[in-house]
Order: sequence, then C-alpha cells, then structure tokens
Amino acid sequence: MLRWARLGTFLTFALTGLLCGVWVARMPALADKLHVGPGAIGMVLLVWGLAALAAMQGLRGVIARLGSRTMLRVSLPLSAATAVLVALAPSYGLLLAALAAFGMAFGVTDVAMNAQASVVERAYRRPLMSGMHAGWCVGAMTGGAAGALTALAGLSFTQSLLGTAALALPAALALGRTYLPDSPAAPGARSERRQRLPMPVYLIGALAFIAFMAEGAVADWSGLLLHGELGAPEWLAALGYPLFETAMLTGRLAGDRLRTHLGTRRLLVAAGLGTAAAAGVVLTAPTVPVALAGFFVTGLAVCTIVPTMISLAGTAAPGRSAASVAQVGAMGYGGLLLGPVLIGFLAEATSLRAGLGVVVVAALLVAAGARLLPIAAGTDLASHEYLADRAPEHPVPGPAEPALGKAA
Repeated sequence: MLRWARLGTFLTFALTGLLCGVWVARMPALADKLHVGPGAIGMVLLVWGLAALAAMQGLRGVIARLGSRTMLRVSLPLSAATAVLVALAPSYGLLLAALAAFGMAFGVTDVAMNAQASVVERAYRRPLMSGMHAGWCVGAMTGGAAGALTALAGLSFTQSLLGTAALALPAALALGRTYLPDSPAAPGARSERRQRLPMPVYLIGALAFIAFMAEGAVADWSGLLLHGELGAPEWLAALGYPLFETAMLTGRLAGDRLRTHLGTRRLLVAAGLGTAAAAGVVLTAPTVPVALAGFFVTGLAVCTIVPTMISLAGTAAPGRSAASVAQVGAMGYGGLLLGPVLIGFLAEATSLRAGLGVVVVAALLVAAGARLLPIAAGTDLASHEYLADRAPEHPVPGPAEPALGKAA
C-alpha cells in the first residue's frame, strides 16, 4: 500500500509535468494558430496564472476539510479534461476562457499533490519531497520531447495537446486509487492558520517568488526565443524546454549532496550567480547551439534554489512548519505563474531578449538575498533536520534504497 502510494504520487507529479510540457513546448504553434504576438501570449499566461493562484488561495480551507486524497481524485482528472478545452478552443476569447478553467484545476492539483507528497513522506519517516519534484521534471521533459516530435511530424497545437490530454485522463482516474488518506487535523489547527507567520517566512517566500519567476521565464519563453529571435525551426525550438528540464532533473538528484558539502547559504549564492551567468549566455547567444547549451547550464544552476527555499520554510517557524511551507509555496508559485507574463509585456515593448533579462536580475537578487536568510547553525543538512524532527519508531531505510523502492 505504501509503495503504491509513493509511486502514485510520483506519477501524479509526472503527469502534471507532462501536460504542461506539451503545452509549453508547442507555444510557438499556438501563437501561429491564433496569429498573435508576445503580448497576447503574455495575456494567455496571465489568465492561466491568475486562475491557478485564485484556486490555490481558496483551497486552504477546503483541503483541510476534504484532504489531499479527495481533492486529487477530482482535480487531476479535471486538469486533463480542461486541457481538452484548451486544445479545441477555436478563437482567442474562448482560449482564455478554457485556460481559466485549466488554470483553476491545475492550481488545485498542484497544492493537493504537494500535500499528498507530504502525507507519503511522513508515512515513510524520511525525506522524499525532492524525489517527488523530480517526477515533475521527468514529466515536463517527456512532454517537451513529445512536443518536439509532434512538431517535427507536422501535427498542430490542437492535435498535440488533445492527444496528450486523452492519454492523461484515464491515467489520472487510475492514480486516484493509490493515494493515502490524510492525517486528522491537530486540535487548534484552524486557529493556527489565522495567525501571522514570522517575518523570515515572508522573506523566504519573496526569494522563492523570484526563483520561481526565473524558472517559469525560461520554461515559457525558451521556444519563442529560439524560434523567433534565432530562427530555429519549430521542432528544434521545442527542444529548449525539455533540455532545460533534463538539466533540472540532473541537478536535483545531486542537490542534497551539494547542500551538505557547501552549506545552505553558499549553495544559494552559487546557484544565483550561476543562473545569472548562464542566462546571460542565452541572451547573448549568436547561434542556436550556444543558446541550447545556455539553457542546459541555466537548469543545472537554478534547480536547487526552490527546493532549498521550501526546506528553509519548514524551520523558519518552529511548530508551524506546514503553514510556513504552504505560505512560501503560494508566494513561489505566484512568481512561476506571473513572472513570465511580465516578460511578455516587456518583450512586446522592447524585445524578447531584453524581456528575458529579468532572469539575470532575478538570479542576482537571489544571490544577494541569500545573505539575509535566517539560517540557524546546524541546519544545513536537510535530511538531518527531517530525521531529528520526526524521530522514527523503526529504522530508517538507508540511502542506497532506489527512488521507488520498497517501503520502510
């Protein structure tokens, strides 16, 4: 039961990444289908992002009553179903309406799957969240590759996304059987959620917003930069996103080890400076291969920032780690969803290269802000924090266990 819950949650992350990966990779085809420019694409991302954020904010009370398992059983299939509406939208106005529905379903799914991952993590009594988020990278990478293949095969945006959604819907229904029930709410949890969190939580959330914004900018605009600015054919331009996600996956697999050796603060500073340098290579790239290499190095550098912020959130407010993680996550996803919109409007007013300069600025802000974070002595090892906070009643599986191995 526990092993299936872990696998099911991992696949849930992968499935949501797949849906987004195909959509993002075929963004140039969507622009061509509706004959719109960067500003209109920015509005598309704005509508989707605002809808998702509205759902995330409104979910807190609902998920406390219904639990992540119930929410996922509804929201994950609904995400696939509303993606069908996006694929079939015949006009720009109807596309915005479909994206609002898709964004709301996706926002609910995003919060619920992170909550379910936390349930599984507590059941295992050891850290698993990074591996769950690696599932997103696997799905997004697969979706981006599928987008490139469908572009190479001459399939339209509608055909690509419709086919993906048709496969995702039955998978989403089947995954509903694998989720674990949520733990009963602790007494006083309702009143706790109404209290203001300590200021360091909001500082971490602000840096998470910036980091998510940088990730979202590269993900959403890589194809248009390669296609529109450097003249890459559509199938080659679609490879920018899966290449970026491949680097993210690779870096996250080594992220905990790097944090152990470098320490939290030095890791964040190095990641911020590395992201700024790699993004600068992308923005000044004279050829497509140089830009693709820049996207890969950007993914390697930026991938450790968000997981580290989420980990810090869990220690910023003793006794209220769940509320802190939820707050930082909401602020971070605001950057992921709204940051690319800002770049769209800047690109419309200047150029796409100039708009993507926001990524360089954001990365430098992360490097500078890392020096202000309240990192207590002895809290650099995320896995040690976790085990100390949750003294297990039975031996914890060793690090040699594979990512989807047997339960403890």
